[in-house]
Amino acid sequence: MHHAADGALARVRLPGGMISAGQLQALAHAATRFASPAMELTSRANIQLRAITDTAAVAEMIAAAGLLPSPTHERVRNIVASPLSGRVGGMTDIRGLVTELDEAIQSEPALADLPGRFMFGVDDGRADTSGLAADVGAHFLDEATAALLLAGRDTGARLSRIDVVPTLVTVAARFAAIRGKAWRVAELADIAPAPTWPAAIRPPVGWLPQDDGRVALGAAVPLGVLQARAAEFLAAIGAPLVITPWRSVLICDLDDGVAEAALRVLAPMGLVFDESSPWLSVSACTGSPGCEHSAADVRADAAAALDDPGHPVQGHRHFVGCERACGSPPIGAVLVATPDGYRLREPRP
Repeated sequence: MHHAADGALARVRLPGGMISAGQLQALAHAATRFASPAMELTSRANIQLRAITDTAAVAEMIAAAGLLPSPTHERVRNIVASPLSGRVGGMTDIRGLVTELDEAIQSEPALADLPGRFMFGVDDGRADTSGLAADVGAHFLDEATAALLLAGRDTGARLSRIDVVPTLVTVAARFAAIRGKAWRVAELADIAPAPTWPAAIRPPVGWLPQDDGRVALGAAVPLGVLQARAAEFLAAIGAPLVITPWRSVLICDLDDGVAEAALRVLAPMGLVFDESSPWLSVSACTGSPGCEHSAADVRADAAAALDDPGHPVQGHRHFVGCERACGSPPIGAVLVATPDGYRLREPRP
């Protein structure tokens, strides 16, 4: 739990973004009963509940859903992974490795001392998440071999599949021991991350044929705000779900008929299945009134910007309420709210 301007906030970590229908339903019920129904998807593929009125009740519901397996290590279970792995493309299926890594993190006492910003990454070779500059990560080069990454950079070290999890845990434990006041690996050398693979900022959207003949649906969630009512309908499908680092949802392992029915129900609820939608080119932090640091209601301004064809900034735009620029994607324009409007944030040196 964290304190925010609109009350208590719960950040629920989902390693690899994976969540069952029952777990999403539990979060939607918690949001409806004890918090704002506007659930937030984060750039680390997690879910946040805001404006919580009964923190004990929400914590109990989250734990009962199996989403709080280790209170001592909860803040460090930050794992981003290729969301479509094992279903569509990729060099290898990494879903089992993500689960194994999560269990290994929880089993290593030294990792409880990691800062909450530390992030693990596992990319199945399609280069969709390696560009997010996880502190320590593995990028598969083929089915059996992975490159070891630090702050998104290829170190040149090569790992066999069986060595991936123990190596990532060992590196993380070493960082915990020597980090001093550093929050991220890149801070040890005081340099900005420069990932070997370019960053992806657009989610997989629409009708996605799986390798096994079934279908996954990719649903963009405008500005990352998933209403509890829409989450309940997603859960009612009864399919495996994956939250992506691009604040979208994958509904997986569907037969064609179920997928078609889901599209008819979910599209009118505001979920976006069109890969050409302008919603895919804009994002925002929480902004006012939820964040006390924010100088503007950035979500409203971001939505309004979609109707401004003469806006001078092209490409992806991320609107933020202060210089902290929370949730900023690794590429694209970051627009910072000021009393005189928005200014383009200069890239960090």
